Amino acid sequence: MKIYTKTGDRGETSLYCGGRVKKTHPRMVVCGTLDELNSHLGVVLASAPVPEIAQAVTRLQALIFELGSDIAATGVTVENSRISESHIQLLETEIDRLTALLPPLRAFILPGGSRIAAQLHVARSVSRRAERELILAAEAEEIPETARIFLNRLSDYLFTLARYENLITGHEETEWKPASGKC
Repeated sequence: MKIYTKTGDRGETSLYCGGRVKKTHPRMVVCGTLDELNSHLGVVLASAPVPEIAQAVTRLQALIFELGSDIAATGVTVENSRISESHIQLLETEIDRLTALLPPLRAFILPGGSRIAAQLHVARSVSRRAERELILAAEAEEIPETARIFLNRLSDYLFTLARYENLITGHEETEWKPASGKC
């Protein structure tokens, strides 16, 4: 089987369950960003995190693929979406569990710490971009609300996971100190 099909040479691509759209279609923009996000998580895994973080990231990669397949298909509703309230609840439960282990936030922190934590912060930023793109796509087409909520929680989870990585590896978090003290 060849990797290239030549079907996209004119700037179009296939939707998951049939039909074709421009590669610049809002759904495809979101899918591209989700692919980028998944690749950043692949870099996290390539950096050999502790098993707990590796398992969490591997689970996230599968969920992001599921989300991408929902976005790449028309006619997906909350009722038939692969991403459900239970996935959102899973992220919330994990955020709460890890937050209970972390020192309380008293200021904004700058992305960084260990290499893995820094890469998780990059993934968090890409997740936020995917969320913004999804909101734009949803202005033009029906996209399940669970997708937007999932992406919002996902970025919170990645932030928390980065903080947890820094905690268990002994890396300090750097608080942001505003230069002017003004809002």
